[in-house]
Amino acid sequence: MTANPNVQAVFIDRDGTIGGTGHFIHPRDFELYPNAQEAITLIKQNGMKVFALTNQHRISRGQATVQEFEQQFQEYGFDQAYICPHEEECGCRKPKPGMLHQAAERHGLDLTKCIVIGDVGDTDMLAAHAVGATKIMVRTGWGESSLTKFRDKWAQTEPDYIAADILDAVHWIIGNLKE
Repeated sequence: MTANPNVQAVFIDRDGTIGGTGHFIHPRDFELYPNAQEAITLIKQNGMKVFALTNQHRISRGQATVQEFEQQFQEYGFDQAYICPHEEECGCRKPKPGMLHQAAERHGLDLTKCIVIGDVGDTDMLAAHAVGATKIMVRTGWGESSLTKFRDKWAQTEPDYIAADILDAVHWIIGNLKE
């Protein structure tokens, strides 16, 4: 399948977006939401690259390894995983856009033609906003509380779409490609 020129890549957060609770869960214990695998597959079937974009500071505490996360994302069908393992302030930890810039450089992406899907406004949505990417907030994980209780932390940023879940987000993306 040829790549769609309108959307070069979709970056997806892990915890609370494709599965889990929003809290750290070791890759061996992590479970995808029932429709997450279908969503990942649909992105790829529609000619877009799909990348994981996740903060995982428990790696720096020795509670998991980058390789364990990379293997998990590879099993799910992600083209590549961008993982911030740092607990302290750094250039790659969302909301900073370091991982997005890294991906853009490696894959020759125009980040304004990319989409970020996540459940946390003050990390996922702010990182996407910093690079001009399309922002999709899911209501799963921390999504609902990000949209209500913690909205003040990212009040200057509006999601381009608020999705019920990851599959709703992907259906929105595909629907917009056909327009």
